Amino acid sequence: MKAINLAIVGATGLVGRKFLEVLEEKSQIKIKNLYLFASAKSAGKQIVFRGKPVTIIELNEENIKKYKIDYALFSAGGGVSATYAPIFAVNGTIVIDNSSAWRMDTNVPLIVPQVNPEEIEHHQGIIANPNCSTIQCMLPLQALKQAFGLKKVSYSTYQAVSGSGQKGIMDLERTTNGEAPSFYPYPIFNNCIPCIDSFLDNGYTKEEMKMINETRKILNLPELEITATCVRVPVMNSHCVETNIELSKDFEIDEIYKTLSTFPNIVIADDPAHHIFPVPTMATGSDKVFVGRIRRTLSNPKGLHIFCVADNVRKGAASNAVEILELFLK
Repeated sequence: MKAINLAIVGATGLVGRKFLEVLEEKSQIKIKNLYLFASAKSAGKQIVFRGKPVTIIELNEENIKKYKIDYALFSAGGGVSATYAPIFAVNGTIVIDNSSAWRMDTNVPLIVPQVNPEEIEHHQGIIANPNCSTIQCMLPLQALKQAFGLKKVSYSTYQAVSGSGQKGIMDLERTTNGEAPSFYPYPIFNNCIPCIDSFLDNGYTKEEMKMINETRKILNLPELEITATCVRVPVMNSHCVETNIELSKDFEIDEIYKTLSTFPNIVIADDPAHHIFPVPTMATGSDKVFVGRIRRTLSNPKGLHIFCVADNVRKGAASNAVEILELFLK
């Protein structure tokens, strides 16, 4: 791989720092110049990357245009991305964006590299990284789609506080110590909150509609019957998703195991007799998607339950974006 000029926008945030951690591990990605962009309050501070200090640059149009940047990894929120991603793109940079700003834009590919890498060819300077809880579900659903076809999908999520960024983590720490919440509407300690993001007129939250719409786009199934309920739980890291699926074809359970276990980046953890099933502590720090509790739905012979867990900050955000970058570099 040739050396690249790489920018990280939102470098001081939770996902921005995870970008750097994942890139530290991937020595095959040669970086000629690294540019770290953040808000004015962080400008001038330094972050050590691969043994060398890198000074943070204030994110503004003037500074963007100073540098010749090949690729930019964005994780600075939808508003920032909507404003600055086009400026990078016009300047010749390919942007891989972790926010929701571009995901449903028909001109922007929404990519999970193990599922739809071919869509990257249709980019016009910006590629979208899907929602964290969506990403982990795409691997088993794509495997099942290829083998049996999909008719219906119903998600129930158990999402860690790190999915809310540093504010969510701090609220768990705060309420664990008996203090009042300052971010969530209820104490998250010893609690579950069935509301992630704001409610819409249809009674669903934005997070639930993200999962519904992004799933259809990534799997290229615009008419797929799908629903979701998203819940925040008092877990620091790694999201869990219970998925009830109706397949198009008949199946045997051993066929499901074979189909899932041979799909890239899926690890089967399913031995209930020995209490082996996916849990957040199993997934944290990994780029794999752990799948278990595999069983036929009692009410439908073509129905299937699976339970999947993945590190939402790594696989659900930073690593997926870096894997998109690797598609270009290959």
